[in-house]
Amino acid sequence: MFKVFGQGLSVEFRQFVTILLALTLLGCASSHPPAPAVAASSEYNYLIGPGDTVNIVVWRNPELSMSVPVRPDGKIAAPLVEDLPALGKDSSTLARDIEKALGKFIRDPVVTVVVTNFVGPYSEQIRVIGEAARPQTLPYRQKMTLLDVMIAVNGITDFADGNGTTLLRTSEGAKQYSVRIKDLIKRGDVSANVEMKPGDVLIIPRSWF
Repeated sequence: MFKVFGQGLSVEFRQFVTILLALTLLGCASSHPPAPAVAASSEYNYLIGPGDTVNIVVWRNPELSMSVPVRPDGKIAAPLVEDLPALGKDSSTLARDIEKALGKFIRDPVVTVVVTNFVGPYSEQIRVIGEAARPQTLPYRQKMTLLDVMIAVNGITDFADGNGTTLLRTSEGAKQYSVRIKDLIKRGDVSANVEMKPGDVLIIPRSWF
């Protein structure tokens, strides 16, 4: 089984397999520890992903300044800059890379990059599957909470076992926690609200009773 996670597989595919394994094990696991209220982590730097838009400003060179999309392959193209990788970089790192590329054509370029239309890398997106009203993938935002996620997906269905939800934390080696969505959104129990982390997966099962 564990050979699935061997070298040569993409991060996205390994994450997908991890989710499938978690779904398989849900029927066997009686309980998981409750998710920590605060997702302790260092200061978060947003990483660029496919679907983002980056606004490139080149000081004193308005003809080189423009907004460009990040392509599905994670690269961008702009005047004098072709097929430059942007995936997984923060805005400052990408700005320095653009400066290096432009330095072949203009003297001492000064570049600022501002990210808009946030999507983020696949590995950092929040995934909500199962009995959510609108299962979907969401871009991660710093200090994002379970309540924020529930608002985005329109809550849970009438058939959901909200308090039986599992939070799969890929940033901790696919560790699983229990969360109490029903208590949070049906009963207003704010103690059930928890911080999310990049790459978290919420698995909301169906209630059989």
